[in-house]
Amino acid sequence: MDEENRAAASNWITQHPVYQDLMNLGVDDSAQVYGAFLVYLDLTEVRRWTGVVPVPCPELQAVLLEGREKEGEVVQVVYPLRAHRSVSHRDLRCIVGSGTPMLLCAVASDSTLVYQRLSDGLVTPDPPVDIKDLGRRQHRKRRLQT
Repeated sequence: MDEENRAAASNWITQHPVYQDLMNLGVDDSAQVYGAFLVYLDLTEVRRWTGVVPVPCPELQAVLLEGREKEGEVVQVVYPLRAHRSVSHRDLRCIVGSGTPMLLCAVASDSTLVYQRLSDGLVTPDPPVDIKDLGRRQHRKRRLQT
């Protein structure tokens, strides 16, 4: 492969129309924009989300992504965040307070993505699938037997 083809292959990201749209949103942090692009690709190409659009967030100087996990479901907001960057409660309040379901996506330097669902308040998690509730009587009997 000659040098021009190699340069074009490594520059495909900067030439991608969505990446160019993200760069035109007025966010100064190019690393955050790059992370948002990686999350966009994951949501649209891997997870098959629909209607994913970038939205600027001037308060955070960040790009947020809005989309639907499945057709007809509620719109969710995804906040791509570099893994080593800290985030304050105030930063998250400006997004979570809108009432829209939100995912925080940590983007590692090796392009690993980790999603965390955020909510306004405490949410009781679903019980693990492989654990059965035996009831209090079962637990009492087991304690007596030991």
